[in-house]
Amino acid sequence: MIDIRISSELKEICPNIALGCIQAKVSLEKDMKDLWNEINSVCEELKNKITLQEISKLQNIKTSREVYKKLRKDPTRYRLSSESLLRRIIKGNELYKINNIVDINNLISITSYYSVGSYDIDKLKPPIIFSIGKEGQPYEGIGRGQINIENLPVLTDEIGPFGSATSDSERAMITMQTKNVFMNIISFNGKDQLMKYIDYGIELLEKYAKAKETMSKIIE
Repeated sequence: MIDIRISSELKEICPNIALGCIQAKVSLEKDMKDLWNEINSVCEELKNKITLQEISKLQNIKTSREVYKKLRKDPTRYRLSSESLLRRIIKGNELYKINNIVDINNLISITSYYSVGSYDIDKLKPPIIFSIGKEGQPYEGIGRGQINIENLPVLTDEIGPFGSATSDSERAMITMQTKNVFMNIISFNGKDQLMKYIDYGIELLEKYAKAKETMSKIIE
């Protein structure tokens, strides 16, 4: 399993922080009908269950927003990826079809209300540290251009920052050439729910991405 830990400075601000990590060999596919049937079913349930105004009050999102405020980062300007996905669904917009790994990633996120990131392991240089972004660190968000990650919770390897609870960077993003994936579920309110969603993630990866040599662990 890839070497990953949480920095002491981030733990000090958020003592309940925990990460649910999955690593696997996978097969990439562009558009899977059965997977999208499952995603669309969850989207319809969400539209009938919550309103736009209720999203920020969902416990996993509410706690995450509170941590952003402690870090002096505006959670409305730098929305959590999970919150952005839910807002898109509730507004009646379809989720983007990217590939089976990114689509599975988003399905876990809209089901758990946690921010989830998926990365090409072969583009990373461990150890990985989940820490607080520093001033001036370059960060090209996927489809978003340069993002100011100062004071954002970010995943960093020996090359630099590559992932956050708001937006992942282009450097380690999943492509059709990806063979080894590292999936990371971010909880700012403890580990209690993480195993449930790790198991769900592994189930989806095995079902829709022919996952092999799967490993998982919870980091506190």
